[in-house]
Amino acid sequence: MFDKILIANRGEIACRVARTARAMGVKVVAVYSDADASAAHVAAADEAVHIGGSAPAESYLKGDRIIEAALQTGAQAIHPGYGFLSENPDFVDAVEAAGLTFIGPSADAIRKMGLKDAAKALMEEAGVPVVPGYHGANQDPEHLSGAADTIGYPVLIKAVAGGGGKGMRLVEDPKDFMAALDSARSEAQTAFGNPDVLIEKYIQKPRHIEVQVFGDGQEAVHLYERDCSLQRRHQKVIEEAPAPGMTEDMRAAMGQAAVRAAEAINYKGAGTIEFIVDGSKGLRPDGFWFMEMNTRLQVEHPVTEAVTGVDLVEWQLRVAAGEALPKGQDELTLTGHSFESRLYAEDVPKGFLPATGTLAHLGFPTEARADSGVRTGDTISPFYDPMIAKIITFGPTRDIALSRMKSALAGCEVAGTVTNLRFLSALCNHPGFAAGEVDTGLIGRDIDSLTGAPVPSVQHRALAALAALGLLEGADDTGFTLWEPLAHHVALEFDGEPFDADIRSHGPDHHSVTIGEDTVEAKRIAGRWSLDGIPAPGLSVAGDLITVFAEAGLGFTRIDPLDVAASGGAAGNVIEAPMPGLVKAVFAEAGQQVQEGDRLAILEAMKMEHSLLAARDGVVAEVLAEAGAQVEAGAALIRLEEEEDA
Repeated sequence: MFDKILIANRGEIACRVARTARAMGVKVVAVYSDADASAAHVAAADEAVHIGGSAPAESYLKGDRIIEAALQTGAQAIHPGYGFLSENPDFVDAVEAAGLTFIGPSADAIRKMGLKDAAKALMEEAGVPVVPGYHGANQDPEHLSGAADTIGYPVLIKAVAGGGGKGMRLVEDPKDFMAALDSARSEAQTAFGNPDVLIEKYIQKPRHIEVQVFGDGQEAVHLYERDCSLQRRHQKVIEEAPAPGMTEDMRAAMGQAAVRAAEAINYKGAGTIEFIVDGSKGLRPDGFWFMEMNTRLQVEHPVTEAVTGVDLVEWQLRVAAGEALPKGQDELTLTGHSFESRLYAEDVPKGFLPATGTLAHLGFPTEARADSGVRTGDTISPFYDPMIAKIITFGPTRDIALSRMKSALAGCEVAGTVTNLRFLSALCNHPGFAAGEVDTGLIGRDIDSLTGAPVPSVQHRALAALAALGLLEGADDTGFTLWEPLAHHVALEFDGEPFDADIRSHGPDHHSVTIGEDTVEAKRIAGRWSLDGIPAPGLSVAGDLITVFAEAGLGFTRIDPLDVAASGGAAGNVIEAPMPGLVKAVFAEAGQQVQEGDRLAILEAMKMEHSLLAARDGVVAEVLAEAGAQVEAGAALIRLEEEEDA
């Protein structure tokens, strides 16, 4: 076994690998960028090396600097985590050329599976079923359009390199093909440095079921399946193991196909074979097809660990150190059910925009596993994926595991940024999902009911008002008045809507809060506050931000009475950056006539492209930013002429 390894990654996966390595007696070296100098993964390591600037291209993608750090600290092996350099065969070659061990597959295996078109051809040779489509080298747009016509709409355009939904577009009508192709190629070039695409038949009522495999370079085993069908724009949201409705015949067929795929490339380490499944007629042994192989550990690996009792990171280290597979296929068993929910900093009602912010408070329930790379006081930056944590639950049955997930999500406390916590809770309460009726279109079909903005009750508003004034503290600071209760006033804002609260304090343990026509009685009994007789939820106060931990987190802002309200008249005139990012393209010029919904610019942030649209019909007055500019949230990019002047 190794004495010391370097983890070439950050965030929750770096923390998770460090946890197992240190439990095995293996010392850990972390690497970090400027933005991560005080990050959780640095604290989790035995030593850490600074490798560059905040942008990934200046740090976590600099393979030479990472190898130098490993040699400098005496690490014998490099664990890549996932993302960044984890599926880069040139990096693997460089690691091995330096005399170090790469904890993962060979460069040859990564190359064979790295391009989806070549991988599909290889899988066909190995007897693994593949989806009908065009995987050829001819990238002429007209040729690709003709291939789509031959396959039959709807089709998927997919980048041949990479994954995670980037460079992927669903096209349902031939007239939309060329625009979708341009968009997919642009995103693929940005994300992977390769604009080439393939075309696939889009499966109706598709399910995304993947099989965890593990090899030692010659033989492989499978550790059963995970269902990752609950997706939004091809990005996984909630995963589970095993797949609901799975039959023993299909499980055996998928497992055998996955093992054949791994052994065809002499796979070593942890990997995932992803299958697209036709769920329209139930799960059938002849109704699944190979999509791609991820030659690394997956984000959702904890659900497999929960139902098999296997620590996949421990297996990675043992096999990379030269040991045989820890267990044979007949020694692996499947027990119970597990779910994983991905908790992100993102504004769901505003189209799932990635969010930033400093975490004023972060708390997870003790009854669930929470894999996180951030702590209270840490900042969600614009440079990396905005994941806060993965919440994992386990139970003897699917119903119990799901019930535990609902409770775990209700127990998560996040203040300082908006999150998708309410969205995750809504999914767990979706009747179709609860019944196991999952497919990749579920979220899209019910998006409106799943993404509604929270509406705080008058009790929650009253609690925020009391907190804003410090009236929930233990000291008697209500002051003194003759005969009449002391009166207070505070103005707050929730989701851009201001409201006023008038408070009459009857003593330190009793306040009456009036908001509009409603009055809430707040009383403290035995140290616990109640609102109209109901126990008050917890909260966090950080400056003017008050977060009430109800309805998946309600953020209120205290309004400074000296602030002058900005005029709202310009709201439709200025197109602003919704988050920090890079201006990828600008499509407007001064004097141009535009219509509501026209795409005026593209902002690249947190590894995704976001189209900025005109809020109304009008004429462009001036363009305030150019392609290539790095801008902050709220920066004005394009201004339209005033409506009366247009």
